[in-house]
Amino acid sequence: MSEPSDPLSRLRRADKAHLWHPFTQMQEWVDGDPVVIASAERELLIDTEGNRYVDGASSLWCNLHGHRRPEIDEAIRSQLGRVAHSTLLGLASAPSIELAERLAAIAPGELTRVFYSDSGATAVEVALKMAFQYWRQCERPRPDKTKFVCLDLAYHGDTLGAVSVGGIDLFHSIYRPLLFETIRAPSPYCYRCPLREDPATCGMACAAAMEAILAARADEVAAVILEPLVQGAGGMITHPDGYLRRVADACRAHDVLLICDEVATGFGRTGRMFACEHEGVRPDLMCLAKGISGGYLPLAATLATEAIYEAFLGRHSEGRTFFHGHTYTGNALACAAGVASLDVFEKDGVLERIGELEAALAEALAPLAAMPHVGQVRRRGLMVGIELVADSSTREPYPPEQRRGCSVCLAARKHGVWIRPLGDVVVLMPPYCIGDESLARLVEGTGAAISEVTDA
Repeated sequence: MSEPSDPLSRLRRADKAHLWHPFTQMQEWVDGDPVVIASAERELLIDTEGNRYVDGASSLWCNLHGHRRPEIDEAIRSQLGRVAHSTLLGLASAPSIELAERLAAIAPGELTRVFYSDSGATAVEVALKMAFQYWRQCERPRPDKTKFVCLDLAYHGDTLGAVSVGGIDLFHSIYRPLLFETIRAPSPYCYRCPLREDPATCGMACAAAMEAILAARADEVAAVILEPLVQGAGGMITHPDGYLRRVADACRAHDVLLICDEVATGFGRTGRMFACEHEGVRPDLMCLAKGISGGYLPLAATLATEAIYEAFLGRHSEGRTFFHGHTYTGNALACAAGVASLDVFEKDGVLERIGELEAALAEALAPLAAMPHVGQVRRRGLMVGIELVADSSTREPYPPEQRRGCSVCLAARKHGVWIRPLGDVVVLMPPYCIGDESLARLVEGTGAAISEVTDA
């Protein structure tokens, strides 16, 4: 009997024959039937069979305003009528200039300079290299400041510098021989405190640990890097109020740069345009990607203060130039999409809309928090992590090989919901355009899937 020759079957065969999917054990992938997305509208993904799914992960946290947003579509079409891409090496580009100006205007503190790249990981690489080089070229050079402090369970991307400041063994341990040495601070993971303290009485011991590191080793530390308020890929770990402020104050007190990785938390995800605004923190360097183009095209940016920028100025012969760049740096189509996305924020009052969605999401999630195998529901703004456990009274985790989080996400498809797990933490992060019906479907479908998988 010949194999089916319908278009979907052909696509699935070609996928299994040629594609290597990210973060995917391909031996298992080829045993299943991939969902192939054919189109989308607003908060919905539509597969080749016509099934419609609420995009509960915002297409891996990058889609802000929904799919096929007319203003962003038109901005890209309009830019296509002029030029799709021209290099920023030796040339300037109107869309990249306009977006840089807009980003500098809304960024916290004195982040006046914008360096473009292509992804969150590259934005982090840029920040690390800038911080390292800054201490060699600043007004009073301190070349011994070469190390970076990062958090356990951190994730900053998958290039080698970003992995060096990461802390998720499942992703990173095999590459340790390739990485540079870092200084690790305990993650502020109150549900599973690495210091075995009681969050109600510990006085934020995790912040005290960071302060102690900086007090003891400031002479060798170039920068602290962290995701403000929420450690995304670490499991949607929400930091206790005041933690970020204490870290920022310690950096200032000990003359250490602060790098805020807002790749996942930026552009409204936590309820403010940037997460560090919640605690009035003004980083020296800030990394942006994911939502910067509204979820349309690859784009990233590293924002720097004027003081950092000025340390790189001089004659070419002095070797002070920042020798870093990418072929598609400041791509015109992506920057045009980014400008259009910021226009939507202003026109639609998106941050106010996010405030309304926060309240609705918190109310909808309340029943899930009481489920017997839900250890904790963590939420900051529209970033949600639902931690599944074998025993909620003892917080005993499921054995990793059971892959309960993955099973929940697969089961959710039957309820018209598309979500992704981080181990046994189920992540919800809807786009800002989501309507009441889809929001209810997202949470109820997730709850039903959790019941099916954990009660079995």
